[in-house]
Amino acid sequence: GSFSGPFSQTYRQVADKMVKHNKIIPNAHFHKKWQSSSRGPLHLITWSELLDAVLTSSFRFDQPGKKKARRLKRAAKAAAIVPRPLARLRPVVRCPTEKHCAKVRLGRGFSLAELKAAKITPQIANSIGVAVDHRRTNKSTNAFSSNVQRLQGYKAKLVMFPKKGTKVKTGDTKDASARDVTQSLEKTLMPADGSPDGPFDFIEVSSEMKNHSSYQQLCETRNAKKLAGIRKKMKVEKDAEKKN
Repeated sequence: GSFSGPFSQTYRQVADKMVKHNKIIPNAHFHKKWQSSSRGPLHLITWSELLDAVLTSSFRFDQPGKKKARRLKRAAKAAAIVPRPLARLRPVVRCPTEKHCAKVRLGRGFSLAELKAAKITPQIANSIGVAVDHRRTNKSTNAFSSNVQRLQGYKAKLVMFPKKGTKVKTGDTKDASARDVTQSLEKTLMPADGSPDGPFDFIEVSSEMKNHSSYQQLCETRNAKKLAGIRKKMKVEKDAEKKN
């Protein structure tokens, strides 16, 4: 039979695209770039295109000038904050995702818990060149302890000048000869070793380790934390009933 109506038109369009007999279905990709590479499409630039690019500042001829401007800007910043270091102290964190988590790099700033463990307030941290990130949280005990040791090592090397006059207050360096130091102009303070971890130690898997269920341990720990208040209340009520 024959079809009529809007469906028949759609059916004809689909039928026209299909092939006859047992042949491959056409699936040509015509949206690919012709002669493209990782650097972009391969084509020659004419003199007119080159002249237009130069006139429209597509070529960056200001790179040497910008380099000098950045250097002068760093020098002006160093002179304004002398004797404080030019860079801020940043924590050592792990790179995200399972692919890159073996490497370490410098993070945005220290967490509030790390500053508290090192006995540094966020206000003082900002004044002594320590970067602070109040959004960051600690999920690893090893990373937390290493960053706390990093802060303590920075405090041991730090030289505090009196704020006003020659009156020495709490936290300032009392030895006047120790204040004769030069300003640190390095781009990174105490850089992190970005190399991955060393070789791992292999041990034999015991029967106790095989029978251990990490999932069950996580469930028990989660329930203990969730029901801590309820269990404490029930224990107090039970002790009160025994006394009565």
